[in-house]
Amino acid sequence: MRILRRLKPGTRGRHVLAWTATVAVAAVGVAGCADTPGGQQPTTGPTPTPAAPTTTPFNSTPASPVRRPAPNPTASAMAGGQKVIFFTFDDGPDPHWTPTVLQVLRRYGAHATFFEVGDMQSAHPGFSEQVTAAGNTIGSHSVSHRILTTLPPGDLHHEVFDGPASTCFRPPDGATNPRVRAAIRAAGMVQVLWNIDPRDWARPGTPAIVHNILTHARPGAVILLHDGGGNRTQTIAALNQALPILKTRGYTFPPLNC
Repeated sequence: MRILRRLKPGTRGRHVLAWTATVAVAAVGVAGCADTPGGQQPTTGPTPTPAAPTTTPFNSTPASPVRRPAPNPTASAMAGGQKVIFFTFDDGPDPHWTPTVLQVLRRYGAHATFFEVGDMQSAHPGFSEQVTAAGNTIGSHSVSHRILTTLPPGDLHHEVFDGPASTCFRPPDGATNPRVRAAIRAAGMVQVLWNIDPRDWARPGTPAIVHNILTHARPGAVILLHDGGGNRTQTIAALNQALPILKTRGYTFPPLNC
């Protein structure tokens, strides 16, 4: 899944696949977070993101009930050695690009997981229901796409606990640390990053996106793409090319169990 990237000062980065230490990932070469044995520390690059609203910082963490640990989101799909790839889409829902992604997925009998931002859900009601009605799943991408590692405890709690309902959480920009992972676990979710990043957010050209996907594809891979945050014409074109080729290689495309 990948060539890893470093966060650049003053820019918004992108996310990388990792599981928290509480998740037992099948032996399919998926990268883990730094505190998981054998894992890799996620690194990221810039990306357009929804604007974060001005908020008043919370200085303490509100009390919350203990929630049951989330299941491994890949386990059921990979049971029996299935040849699967997980497509994921970040930063939506978007009123134009989310339905367009859904059309392409439907064309090739594919499903995906959409990591949505709470503020985007509020701004564009009804599109999350379209996602799930088509057999896809929704993960949380926080309330307002703030960098969680820099937040005071109360703000971190709000971004994690009050975002889209899910058992999967992808921190904005892939920015994570033990405090963030602990908040995700306390909310009854599992951290999900990725291990294939075609950098579609940077619009490198459709051929570059397709080449990145096909070159790094392997069973159990989690691919990071976007249905929000800007013009996704190249993403749509790349999906239309990559999905049929991957199908001829024997892959199927289930959603993560979120």
